[in-house]
Amino acid sequence: MDIAVTTPVEDLAPTLQHLRDAWMKKRPDFEQRRNDLQRLRKAFHARLDEMAAAVSADFGHRSTHESLLADGLTVLSELDHMLANLRRWMRPQRRGVGWRLWPASAQVRHVPLGVVGVIGPWNYPVNISLVPLATAIAAGNHVYLKPSEYNPRTNQFLRDLLAEVFPPERVAIALGGAEVAAAFAALPFDHIMFTGSTSVGRKIMAAAAPNLTPVTLELGGKSPAVIGADAPMETAVARIATGKLFNGGQTCIAPDYVLVPHDRRDEFVQALRKEVASRYPDLEASPDYTRIINEGNYRRLRGYLDDARERGLEVMPLVRLRDADKAESDRLLPPTLVLEPGDDARVMQDEIFGPILPIKTYLRFDEVIDYINAHDRPLALYHFGHDRGEIERLLGNTVAGGVCINETLLHYACNNIPFGGVGASGMGHYHGHDGFITFSKAMPVLRQARWTLSDKLKPPYSGFPAKVIRLLLR
Repeated sequence: MDIAVTTPVEDLAPTLQHLRDAWMKKRPDFEQRRNDLQRLRKAFHARLDEMAAAVSADFGHRSTHESLLADGLTVLSELDHMLANLRRWMRPQRRGVGWRLWPASAQVRHVPLGVVGVIGPWNYPVNISLVPLATAIAAGNHVYLKPSEYNPRTNQFLRDLLAEVFPPERVAIALGGAEVAAAFAALPFDHIMFTGSTSVGRKIMAAAAPNLTPVTLELGGKSPAVIGADAPMETAVARIATGKLFNGGQTCIAPDYVLVPHDRRDEFVQALRKEVASRYPDLEASPDYTRIINEGNYRRLRGYLDDARERGLEVMPLVRLRDADKAESDRLLPPTLVLEPGDDARVMQDEIFGPILPIKTYLRFDEVIDYINAHDRPLALYHFGHDRGEIERLLGNTVAGGVCINETLLHYACNNIPFGGVGASGMGHYHGHDGFITFSKAMPVLRQARWTLSDKLKPPYSGFPAKVIRLLLR
């Protein structure tokens, strides 16, 4: 199979119509949805090593274990959660009608929308393609997937996997670059889910607007990690290192910068240097350190560091490379700190998406809240420390897509809480039941009894109807 294959733009609309016609002819019931999810789980589990190899080939090198965790375990966990709860999610929910509408009854049915378009990212190309796809299937939809063109070998894996599990009238995949993505987003889907940058998210929303297609946007932004005055430094540093260096920092919810008390900055830096050395004693030979996805992103990250140096900022690589030229050709960027950057530095203007960590200090905790609130609302917010008052001040005075206290990343892996951004970091939610609701229409149904008082509420309103109206107004 040609991994460079591109779907012709003129084929997109007919494929969507084929998916919609099949959905209209037979909407998936519980048995079909469960069977689809079971077959997807079985086929995916059997191909985990193949998946990890494909993703690593696209990155130049990616930690196999990180692929198995982030693109393997996460998908399997979500599938297991859906299978365990799908029947309950599909049950109509009874709702009270209140005494004024008695003896009517009401319920809410979560019905499928039709055909969902999923536009996946390059950083976790399997996870963030298959989880939304599977969630939309669980909700009873058909799915058209457009993965990132940056992952051609992974896309081949996804195409083979999906062809094994689903008939083409239930799930289809479109491959190609920006032209295909733009035409894909402009199709009249019943819902679009996009994961990627804020700038592209705006384009997706604009493309969907003429069709009034609802969108779920999972974007990114600059997610802060806050070190409290009482934070156990070694624990905080170890967990921030995991959040920042997992997948080479190419994670939308990675800590993008750290706010640390002024008198603890050096302690933080030394602890992080020690932590990095223990994880990667030989960074260049380590099988656990992921490369930057492509030359363009590598140059972008190097540009942040060049800009910081030109501004006179202290740029501190945490690992000394033996062969800088080979590291550059391999797109290996060592963990690097930038100390006390101002907001004019490029590293503080864009989402970093790499193993660069700016460190900013504060004197009073109010400065932390003010700084976070002066910028776009982040996709993730991390706090380290055990001062309950401080934690509540932060939670009560900021807004973020999701929060971890004394942890990073793992709120994403929790099936029972929603995942999603706010403002510039996104809109809408998915994961578990929240994803099921996102890809459904909450359709209210009111059922009237054979006899009801409302039959009497009609002109002329004098006499008994007028008395009933006055009673209802009490």
